[in-house]
Amino acid sequence: MIYQYVACSEAGDIVKGKLTASSEDAITDALGFAGYRLINLKPFIPFLSLEKLEIQLSPVKESDVILLYRQLALLLESGVSIVTALELLGEQMSNRTLKRVVGDVVASLQGGDQLSTAMGRHPEVFATLSCRTLSIGEQTGSLETMLRQVADYMEKEANTRKSIKSALMYPVIAASVTIAVVGVLVFFVLPSFNNLYRSIGAEMPGITRIMLDVSVLLRANALYILLGVVGAVGLAIIYFRTAEGRYLLDKIMLRLPLMGRVKHLNELARCCRSISLLFTAGLPLTEIMPLVIQGCGNRVMARALYDVQTDMIRGEGLSRPMAKNPIFLPMMVQMVKVGEETGSLDASLQAVTQNYEAEAADKTKALVGLIQPVMTLIIAGIVGLIALSMVSAMYSIYGQAFS
Repeated sequence: MIYQYVACSEAGDIVKGKLTASSEDAITDALGFAGYRLINLKPFIPFLSLEKLEIQLSPVKESDVILLYRQLALLLESGVSIVTALELLGEQMSNRTLKRVVGDVVASLQGGDQLSTAMGRHPEVFATLSCRTLSIGEQTGSLETMLRQVADYMEKEANTRKSIKSALMYPVIAASVTIAVVGVLVFFVLPSFNNLYRSIGAEMPGITRIMLDVSVLLRANALYILLGVVGAVGLAIIYFRTAEGRYLLDKIMLRLPLMGRVKHLNELARCCRSISLLFTAGLPLTEIMPLVIQGCGNRVMARALYDVQTDMIRGEGLSRPMAKNPIFLPMMVQMVKVGEETGSLDASLQAVTQNYEAEAADKTKALVGLIQPVMTLIIAGIVGLIALSMVSAMYSIYGQAFS
């Protein structure tokens, strides 16, 4: 199997590449013999492949993976062998992709692989962080416990993303309705009034003339405006898909008014939860940090964590490097320091996670409550301005007709 790796030399240089090996441990050993320290490792998936196409046509829901972990833990606790348990679960699955992946995992297990190694061959379904945690469970004989912990972790992550999406749903719908209403008024209603007023030859109020002129301008250049908008959106999408663009977009997301704070808290909570889960499983911080960086969805946070990892390897610990970057809030730094001093880093990080999640939930709730009246006022203002211009024109015509 082909693996894609990121490693660090003894001189501190970062190297990237691909190697073919039978397992992740073989890659780690090979790089170690060559004098490199492994930072990140994952199976290499070509840009175009049948597996990718199948996943796009029949994507695996995160809820299905969570359910698989919970059911597998229950069957293992009942004394069912892991191969038999996966075969039973695979027969009940309706998702074609997940059913095929579970079948591949069973085949790998029958070939002598461990569960974490077999699942690690399908990173598009089973996250690297989850597989690494399950590997610790296999080594310590607590696989059922780790399966449940990973399921809880994924469930909390999913709930966090769901809360953010629900917070953004109303403003997106309201903005779409506003654009549709304004479009109908500008392209259909205002031109009819414009023809009527011109046929009468009445003198229009200033606000009405402005609205009618804007309507005529938009109608005359509608195609060019549409092409310009589509072109600008296309260029923005292309740019934000580059490494520099993704970093800039993530930086903007963290600095947005109101919503940026929620995003920041959720990213920190995810980071703390991941470190706590892996630390509880028994992994050392030198192995935890690359996995957390790899699973980080925000590039700004990932770069900050990479800097922390670099300083940590130099012997500065975890809290001291975090204190250098303002992206890590003071409470998190203090709790990490307490955890390092008392040997309870996992419990300290879990407390930080709960605190940040509660604060993010409160701010999200307040944000949703604020967005609704603001969007209502904006829609009412735009529609009211157009209505006012039409009513003013009517009163002007009546005044001129009876004067």
